[in-house]
Amino acid sequence: MLITNEQLRQFDEEGYLFFPEVFSAEEMAFLRAEAARVLAEPRPEIRMEKSGVPRTAFAVHRYNDGFATLARDPRLVRPLEQIFGEPVYMHQFKINAMTAFTGETWMWHQDFPSWQRFDGMPEPRAMNIALFLDEVRPVNGALMLIPRSHKHGALPDAYDDMTTSHPGWYLTPETVSDMVDEGGIVAPTGKPGSLLMFHANLAHGSPPNMTPYPRRIVYLTLSAVSNHLRGTQTRPEFIAHTDFTPVSAGEPGALSDQARRAARSSAPLEELRA
Repeated sequence: MLITNEQLRQFDEEGYLFFPEVFSAEEMAFLRAEAARVLAEPRPEIRMEKSGVPRTAFAVHRYNDGFATLARDPRLVRPLEQIFGEPVYMHQFKINAMTAFTGETWMWHQDFPSWQRFDGMPEPRAMNIALFLDEVRPVNGALMLIPRSHKHGALPDAYDDMTTSHPGWYLTPETVSDMVDEGGIVAPTGKPGSLLMFHANLAHGSPPNMTPYPRRIVYLTLSAVSNHLRGTQTRPEFIAHTDFTPVSAGEPGALSDQARRAARSSAPLEELRA
């Protein structure tokens, strides 16, 4: 999957791109089953909400074969190589689990200031590409974006010391109000398999999930190799990776093949004989 010149122009202007249903229903059913398995494990890489349910599972591609395949999927890797004009490495890989009824707020923030302050990333030549595991609806904690807010650059002086279950640097209400006056707010929604990519300085956040519908999203944070971390990293390596080896895009169809093998292995014996 490559990005057109018009999409590149839109990304530069708006700070994000959204692609509905890029991955198949079969692929997503497989990844949802793998995500449920991962989030049920007692691992140090999994951070919890105050209620005790999983909030974020980090570095999942290192301990789950399905997500290891996803981490090299060309539909995710190639567009970011195109945007940065060079190979990319995996700065972070995670599943954010906005659990039904108990998913907590993600306060308004930009990503790059945290990557810079906590991890030693020199420039905002990294970005998130997000894959919807569940249907993202207007009511179940959809990720909200402020278009064109990336044009303000990183705002290190505009942060409160507020924290939720996950520490970070959060934008003040005054800063958010000013950005929204200029760009408004959008909340891309769509079926499982939809893709969202957004600039490292684009302001974003999520309301809590008060519905029966879970909202799990896989985030790959890919950075230009020339933008590798420098200096002291203050977060665990499973949150901010220090392996700067370029991600080698896998074969097209690898995830589909893996999903079909998993479906066959879990099918009832009478189906396998049919």
